[in-house]
Amino acid sequence: MTPIIKVLYEDWADREVALPAYETPGSAGADIRANLPPEIREAGLKLEPMARAIVPTGLKVEIPQGFEMQIRPRSGLAFKHGLSLPNTPGTIDSDYRGPLGVLMINFGSVAYTIHHGERIAQAVIAPVVQAGYALAETLSATSRGAGGFGSTGRK
Repeated sequence: MTPIIKVLYEDWADREVALPAYETPGSAGADIRANLPPEIREAGLKLEPMARAIVPTGLKVEIPQGFEMQIRPRSGLAFKHGLSLPNTPGTIDSDYRGPLGVLMINFGSVAYTIHHGERIAQAVIAPVVQAGYALAETLSATSRGAGGFGSTGRK
């Protein structure tokens, strides 16, 4: 069954900006576009090096229960300009109904202007399993054991 994501434009949003869409039949992520407020549409949103901003999409979404929307960076923007998402992937929960904003960061060495209607991120819809948590007296042994961050097994 293909989940249907209901989408609503915010009152101020430009309805000419396309809804999230898959660019090719094999795309895993639907491209999300910047939908800038009227007062900055012409100039764009300038993101200085190492600066962060929530880029508005002008959208609200309703994600079916049992799914999440993962917001991921676009590889072209990351490679060419150093733009990424500091909390990637960002998760939009199925019970969230507020504005869909994309938290972006400029890791590049020069300022980048995000233009109205520009593709800024991609949304991947994924199933969610909620686990139960139980206090235990012990945990089972594994070959890795307590090897943590950066543990490759090499000395």
